[in-house]
Amino acid sequence: MKLNERFVITINRELGSGGRTIGEKLAQRLNVPFFDKAIVQGLKEKYELTTEEIERLKGQKHNWWADFKRSLKIMPSYAAPQIISSKDAIPDFLITDDIFQTETEILKGIADDESCVIAGRSGFFVFRDHPNHLSILIQASLEYRISRLVEKRGISREEAQSIIKEVDTGRENYVKKYTGTSRYDTRNYDIVLNADEHTEEEIVELILQYIKKA
Repeated sequence: MKLNERFVITINRELGSGGRTIGEKLAQRLNVPFFDKAIVQGLKEKYELTTEEIERLKGQKHNWWADFKRSLKIMPSYAAPQIISSKDAIPDFLITDDIFQTETEILKGIADDESCVIAGRSGFFVFRDHPNHLSILIQASLEYRISRLVEKRGISREEAQSIIKEVDTGRENYVKKYTGTSRYDTRNYDIVLNADEHTEEEIVELILQYIKKA
């Protein structure tokens, strides 16, 4: 991957592995925007974007996202998208074909306009043909994931384990439905990292070292 050209880094992660935070920290180090499910859904809902509206915008100009972003004054800072982030993201199992296609077009528009880091949203599949794309999977042991959720959310181990099981099933079904592959298939990624023995900062450093050597 070349940092001196427009790039996109996608991060798939297991709940409780710290993958989202790693993505945010990586975006900060690279000084590029960070997007995840909540942010993309927030964009779609806040500005009432649909596949039809995006096709209309694309028909006016190829790089529709750049004009759209300027009209809304969405700044190209990694922190800017957080303003429109939504904590009440639609669960993956409620995503429809139209929503998936709309979010895919939003992500492609973002990546066409500027370098970015994207967490989730089947990014490994959406950008599989992108000429400057790095795909990452962050995993962790079940015990690590449970302990992290217990600490971060203040819930019991039983609740944490139940949430992990539900989210894992939902995400896997979502990925299989829209990509025809498993999110656990390591052939979908350039880098697969286990978070158990590393801090988030150490993992970011490992990714940066890989990029520099690639």
